[in-house]
Amino acid sequence: MIKVENITKKFVRNKSKKEKEEFYADKDITFEAKEGEIIGILGPNGAGKTTLLRMIAGILEPTAGKITFDKMDYKNNEIEIKQKIAYLSGNTKIYDTLSTYELLKMCCDIYGVPKNESGKRIKEITSVLKMEQFLYNKIANLSTGQTQKVNLARCLVNNPQYYILDEATTGLDIISSQIILNFIKDEREKGKTILYSTHYMEEAENICDRVIMINKGEIIKTGTPDKIKQDTNTTNLRYAFFAMIGGVLNEE
Repeated sequence: MIKVENITKKFVRNKSKKEKEEFYADKDITFEAKEGEIIGILGPNGAGKTTLLRMIAGILEPTAGKITFDKMDYKNNEIEIKQKIAYLSGNTKIYDTLSTYELLKMCCDIYGVPKNESGKRIKEITSVLKMEQFLYNKIANLSTGQTQKVNLARCLVNNPQYYILDEATTGLDIISSQIILNFIKDEREKGKTILYSTHYMEEAENICDRVIMINKGEIIKTGTPDKIKQDTNTTNLRYAFFAMIGGVLNEE
């Protein structure tokens, strides 16, 4: 289980050439994500989703608050936690001079996958994400959808328990998106814990057990998609979000 308690992240930015100001990317965020559960982190661009997931993944340190994985925290168990995490960010860069196979083999070596098991693991991942046709092609020559599949595949070689996925399907065609969404749902059935950030409300409504709606760094609503729609008297999560922020003009 991932437990996020009162997480806050404060930054300092330039207000003018001579003046700086503090602002909160996330403020007092609290929730839990259990085994076998997909939690959607929803909100517009700039809502604080990526900063929150980077803190949960151990890339950024919170200004305040606590994050634990099955009661383990980063201060005392950083390596053990990160060995169990798959973190995917929409702007992650990968070595495009390598082939898909070479990259996955390198990731197996980094994570300490035994050499007699790495080939089998790569074959399984390749089959699940339907990458057979470009397994030995250079990443630089792949399409956007193929590259995103490779990006996800490199997260899977260590068979993670926790998935932290930030905008995993952005820019993908409908077929590539559905392959990734089906994979995520299959991992849920294996008891994995999945945090899934997206601004595609319809996508979240399709796969998430519960959603956390964030606007301007703060949680504005949590619950199942059906409960949120019921509480806001709306027919989908997009309309529910607009109902809570007072209309489309306030989304930014």
